[in-house]
This record gives sequence, C-alpha cells and structure tokens, in this order.
Amino acid sequence: MNRNLLRILAALVAVAAVALPAFAGAYPLQVARNVILYMALAITWDMLLRSGQISFGIAGLFGLGAYASVLGVLRAGMSPLLSIAFAGAFAGLAALLIGFLILRLRAIYFSIVTLALAEIFRIVIQNLHDFTGGPEGLVLDGVILGGSASGLYWLTLAGLAVALGASWWFEKSKFHFALTAIRNNETAAKSSGIDIFRWLLATFVITSVIQGFLGGIYGQSYGFATPDSVFDANFTLLPLAMALLGGIHSTVGPIFGAVLLGLAAEWLKLQIPYGHLVVYGVIIIIVILFIPGGLYGLIKKANRASEGRKA
Repeated sequence: MNRNLLRILAALVAVAAVALPAFAGAYPLQVARNVILYMALAITWDMLLRSGQISFGIAGLFGLGAYASVLGVLRAGMSPLLSIAFAGAFAGLAALLIGFLILRLRAIYFSIVTLALAEIFRIVIQNLHDFTGGPEGLVLDGVILGGSASGLYWLTLAGLAVALGASWWFEKSKFHFALTAIRNNETAAKSSGIDIFRWLLATFVITSVIQGFLGGIYGQSYGFATPDSVFDANFTLLPLAMALLGGIHSTVGPIFGAVLLGLAAEWLKLQIPYGHLVVYGVIIIIVILFIPGGLYGLIKKANRASEGRKA
C-alpha cells in the first residue's frame, strides 16, 4: 500500500513538474531551473558516493561540459542540442582518462585530487585565450530554444530525468550490489570476485557524462561560458550539501534536500551574496555531526520505530 501511494505521489509530482510552465511566470521558472539543475548534480554526486568515494570535482566536470558545448557551437558549427550531447561525451572521455590515474586512490586522497582537478581545468581554460576566450570566456550568438522560459525549463527538466533514470538504474541493477560491497569492505568485495577498479571507473564515467551533459545545458541556456561562472564552487558545495541534508545513498534523499536547500539558496544569495557558501559549509558540518543519515534517514528511522511499536 505504501509503495503504491509513493508511486502515485511520484506520478503526480512528475505531471506537476512538466505542467509548471502553464501556471508560472519567467522568474519562478528560473528559480525552478536552478533547483532542478542542482538537484540533478546532487543525484550524480550521490551515485558515486555509493561506492564510498567522495568527489569534490563536480564543478570541474560541469564546467568542462559547459565549455565543450559552447565551443562545439562556435568552433565546430554544431547545433545547440547536438553540442549538449557532445558536452556529456567529452566529460565522459575526460573522466575515463583521468579515472585510470586517480581511481586507485581512496578516502581523502581521492577527494583532494578531484578538488585539485577542478581548479586545474579552470586555470587551463582561463589561459587558453585564443581558443577559450581566456578570463572573459565565450558568448554565443543566441540562447537555445530562442530563450523561451518554458523551453529552457523543460530542457533542464530533461537533464534531471536523465540523472533520475541513471540513479534508478544504479539502484535496481548490479551496480547497487557492487558499489555497496565496495563501500562496506573492499577486501571482502574483491574476494567475492568483484572487479573494484572496473566498477569504480564505470561509475565515475557515467556520473561525469551526466555532469558534463548538465553543464552543456547550462552553457546553452545562458548563452555564454566563463571560467568563474561555470567552474563556480556553488556547483560542488550546493549539490553536496543537498545530498547530505536530504540523505545519502538513495535517489529520494538528494531530491528532498534539493527542494529544501534549493529554495533556501535563492533567498541566501539575495541576503548574503558573498557569504552563502559559508552557510552551505555549516550545513554540511551540522548534518555530518548530528544527522549523518540526513532528513530522509530520520524519516525512515521514525517509520521503522512506528512499525515496531505497532508490532
């Protein structure tokens, strides 16, 4: 009964999300696009976290995707939609090459390297003046879909659908068992015949493809890409905070956290434009210390306790 109710609610939410442009103006749709984009990034971050690997490189792959998409249009004459697909493929190829070098690392060493790579990407692109436009970046002749608020919203929603589909596939496929085994005990997983490096590499590449794809959507939606905008720390800290707040190792948790923190983020940017990142950091610390399972984890724990009392 509970599962059927959840499916009905999920279907209603999906219908409401698709139909939102019929009831909302340009500004609410802009806010919704921001929340949806960060939600999708939070989901991809959590997908890799299910293996026990904590990445701080979301902004790096997102930024690579944004630049790949804009450069695809300006330098190769691609159509905007094709350039978004190219952005995902380019980020995936970069992750494949990088993965062979860094996926032997574990814990804090992996996290530090992914953080450093994001900054390296930004610096390299910033210094390729003739090709990438340098610090000033690149500007497209126009915005995809003619800048239609409804069209841009649906495009971003499609990016979220890709992330949700991949996350659901991870939960229902062999990825779930392999990544859970690796997270719990790598030695036991290896002795069970699990090829740890192959599963980690596949997960890293798939999540990077989606992050690059989302970066391509961002670049085409705003019609420009600059190092400071597309490699912004917001694209790492906010998705990470959303996933931790909502609850990790699930699809529902990041969604829950994204809705709560995404709306709060818009308010924080207006109130403290240069200090909102500090708030995200404080949220991460509080969640790790006091509610490591996130809000969704608290709800599940309360439900189990309620069922136990009824039994």
